[in-house]
Amino acid sequence: MRFDAASLKYDANGLIPCIAQDRASGEVLMLAWMNADAVAQTLATGRVTYWSRSRQSFWIKGETSGHLQRLVELRLDCDRDCLLALVEQDGPACHTNRRSCFYTAVQDGAEVVLTAPMV
Repeated sequence: MRFDAASLKYDANGLIPCIAQDRASGEVLMLAWMNADAVAQTLATGRVTYWSRSRQSFWIKGETSGHLQRLVELRLDCDRDCLLALVEQDGPACHTNRRSCFYTAVQDGAEVVLTAPMV
């Protein structure tokens, strides 16, 4: 069956969440949003492209920072309303210069920072 990005279930703003996961380690790196054009561009180029809700423009991960995400595989969830991008990540994925955006845990009712920024 041929994939059609229009078959995905986008929200009222035409967006779908996309989780980026390191394909080698399985670490969840980040969550961002895509529209149909970002999905198509990601599949065509192999460079993960998101839709920036704040800038209202495309955002090719690593375009300015050099911390590229190369697409290995794009997966759809069972409801077709969320994407999982298995990626090869160069450098940190988070804008805080950490490997993952998920660096804070809630432990015993307190927030605990698990990882320091990468040097």
